[in-house]
Amino acid sequence: MAKLTKEEKRELKRQRKAAGEGLVNDFKKFITRGNVLDMAVGVIIGGAFNAIVTAFVNILMSICTWRVPGGIKGLVTVLPAANDAQKGMNTAIGLGQKFEASQLHDLATKLANETYTPEQVQGNLQLIESAKSTIIGKYNLHGTTYVYKLSSTIDWGTFINAVISFLIVAVTLFVVVKVAARMKKFREDLNAKISRKNTEEELEVE
Repeated sequence: MAKLTKEEKRELKRQRKAAGEGLVNDFKKFITRGNVLDMAVGVIIGGAFNAIVTAFVNILMSICTWRVPGGIKGLVTVLPAANDAQKGMNTAIGLGQKFEASQLHDLATKLANETYTPEQVQGNLQLIESAKSTIIGKYNLHGTTYVYKLSSTIDWGTFINAVISFLIVAVTLFVVVKVAARMKKFREDLNAKISRKNTEEELEVE
């Protein structure tokens, strides 16, 4: 392969530099385009609005499910176990697919007694707390109910929350679009009126 002369090397370097500058300029034009900036602003505002909607829905659902144990997070249906893996941690002592949070201490004591002797467990809170940690690691808390992680569940609370959030966002966007369309029509009518007035004035002058 023939070696490049100094002039050819300088020309190639100049072309690469020009191409790099062109790429940088194109990128600058891209990021400063109006629609890109508008989109960025929209994404930021949308994220902030989503936080407001989430907080509002949580407050609303807390009020609506005031008397439901555990609130909206407690609206969970546990499906019957289809196999042994879904039955629970230890059904013999009551650790089945689900149990109430108020039963946690008693169940932890029973589990500790299953693992150690009653004499070792009695008065030894560390063993009970260890058993409690083991149970909590295998169950999810839904409201005031612990549900075994391998069980199949229907989380009605999350579904209802998502539906209400969607409806609030949809109504808000509908109102914004309606207001924007009305303002645009008002501006167009105003411009048309001003244009007609200017035309009439020009005709009177003539």
